[in-house]
Amino acid sequence: MDEGARQRILAAVRAIPAGTVAGYGEVARRAGLPGRARLAARVLAGNDDPGLPWHRVVRADGSIAFPPGDPWHGEQCQRLRAEGVVVQGGRVRGQRAAASLDEQIWGP
Repeated sequence: MDEGARQRILAAVRAIPAGTVAGYGEVARRAGLPGRARLAARVLAGNDDPGLPWHRVVRADGSIAFPPGDPWHGEQCQRLRAEGVVVQGGRVRGQRAAASLDEQIWGP
């Protein structure tokens, strides 16, 4: 894996504001790697930085990537709720997970 790409993905995750989420594809786009959502997922899977706000990254449909019953599923839901994010049935409610940069600037 290209270390530069890894660092850009980690920087994009760190830039997600508390109380908001982004999809894996949006993280890749923000890192300058459009179409590389799976790479973003692999980078996060190999993360060893306890301060990285990995919990703010969800699937494009707003769902938690970990299966229900997995300890990380509960951990991610708990961390998001602590930031004021509404999570019901394993899915983020009330906000879109993968807004594009144009949508962020100009609206949907």
